[in-house]
Amino acid sequence: MLMPEVTRDHLAEVLEEIALLLELKGENPFKIRAYRNGAEVVRSFDGDIVARAKEDQLKGIKGIGDALQQKLHELASSGRLAFYEDLKGEFPAGLFELLELQGLGPKKVKLLYDELSIASLGALKRSCQSGQVGQLSGFGKKTEEKILSAIESHERFSGHYRLSEVAPDAERILDLLRQHPDTSRAAIAGSYRRGKEILHDLDFLVATQNPATLTDFFTTTEGVREIIAHGETKASIRLENGLQCDLRAVSSSEWPFALMYFTGSKEHNVELRSRALKQQLTLNEYHLQPVKDADRDDPTPAISEEADIYDNLGLQFIEPALRENRGEFDAAEEGCLPRLVEQENLRGTFHNHTTESDGRSTLAEMANAALDLGLSYLGISDHSKSSFQANGLDEDRLLNQIESIRSLDKTLPDLDLYAGNEVDILRDGTLDFEDSILSQLDYVVASVHASFNLSEKEMTKRLIKAMENPHVTMLGHLSGRLLLRREAYAVNHEKIIDCAAETRTVIELNCSSQRMDMDWTWWKRARDKGVKCSINPDAHHEDGLQNLHFGVRIARKGWLRREDILNCLPAGDIREWLKTPKDKRT
Repeated sequence: MLMPEVTRDHLAEVLEEIALLLELKGENPFKIRAYRNGAEVVRSFDGDIVARAKEDQLKGIKGIGDALQQKLHELASSGRLAFYEDLKGEFPAGLFELLELQGLGPKKVKLLYDELSIASLGALKRSCQSGQVGQLSGFGKKTEEKILSAIESHERFSGHYRLSEVAPDAERILDLLRQHPDTSRAAIAGSYRRGKEILHDLDFLVATQNPATLTDFFTTTEGVREIIAHGETKASIRLENGLQCDLRAVSSSEWPFALMYFTGSKEHNVELRSRALKQQLTLNEYHLQPVKDADRDDPTPAISEEADIYDNLGLQFIEPALRENRGEFDAAEEGCLPRLVEQENLRGTFHNHTTESDGRSTLAEMANAALDLGLSYLGISDHSKSSFQANGLDEDRLLNQIESIRSLDKTLPDLDLYAGNEVDILRDGTLDFEDSILSQLDYVVASVHASFNLSEKEMTKRLIKAMENPHVTMLGHLSGRLLLRREAYAVNHEKIIDCAAETRTVIELNCSSQRMDMDWTWWKRARDKGVKCSINPDAHHEDGLQNLHFGVRIARKGWLRREDILNCLPAGDIREWLKTPKDKRT
């Protein structure tokens, strides 16, 4: 078995897991914190931390003491860490699955293990169903019910992955395939190419004259845990993280058909083949040609690219993001598909946090990261006071932060900084700050962070009341979902979109890797109602700004164009837009 690639993330993840293991053992909290802090230092270090660790050149880096230096050197130079493996060996493997459940931290997992010898999801489920867990001190009947619900969600989401999680492996393997001398063309197809926020596997496609060579190469790529299947033109592997990757090798003449076939959703492909048959053509993953005994005089159409397939069927080329059979065929037939937003269209973003609340980068660090990305403006919106778990700002701290943001803004000729706040929408729909405070901000993101269990009617009324406030610029993470962890709360999207259109409230596309909220299926309706979108990373660290890339992919799935997205406006226009009263904005 190949060792995992030694990357910055791998080093940090091992340190974080050591902290968890030490917490399970009941070790000294200062020792636990040292490993967690070390992980943060590794993630945020400005330089090649992996190279320095390999060369044992970590001395002097604040937050990495002698013990951590030795461990990072061993891990970076050999790909293994004996201390970590020994520590892990002290616990049953199934115990770590428990830590993935929503609401179960190391202390509760330790108690379950010590008191009931629970070391697997199955054992935990049985103990909850029998009522044993509810009898433990610190648990109770309600906690037991919540654990059962979390197990149900875990089972339902098992084998699924978030888009941003699989992207590094996807692009790494694609790059390796493209570099192979026997590859003429290579691509990732499937739901990854369509930009789905949740994936089950990755589908790779190569055009080559030597398919067996490519399938052999694919099965020996770095990070393979298991070879599922290995043939001359097909291969399937499972990576260390459990992700299945499939490869199909085809000829150059088959390439456009295979790329089309393995990209589209089932529903899109069925409709595409149906349209072909109506024209007495048969379409599959190998060719487009007249059906047998077809009453056609024209020759088999010449196809060299995907676009030729759509063209021959009388359709405008349909971007991969739209291939879900949700209206794209009618639009393509009429030649009115939208010109979708591109990454380079983004000029700035608004929903970002700093160390003033629960962020891990300072205001200056966030500003520098925005400049590095070529952004023209950056909004800071730390949490408000009711989000005490996130170190939310009270009125005095917020006013001080506004001054700090405006002071730093004066020193940055190439970046406009804006002072905002992610204000909690309270249970009754009122906001966490009075209007007198909100009026001093450049913009306001209003979000729900508590009381998720309201009925759909109550939650919808709650959000609408918040949007009716003239100081609320945009609605944050509309449904409150956490992908593969927490379901969305009940809310009527149609009414929220209608209210946003009426009140001129922007709806954010929160592109945090765990959210992707509002869901892409609602954006076309919002666009058609004239509701503006703001693609926001909800960044809690400077690296979080990179999630804007995935936000653009989701926006494209939602049929959004440059003109539909607030933060595609140039710096001068956004400055005037923010100064304009809410009811006058367009």
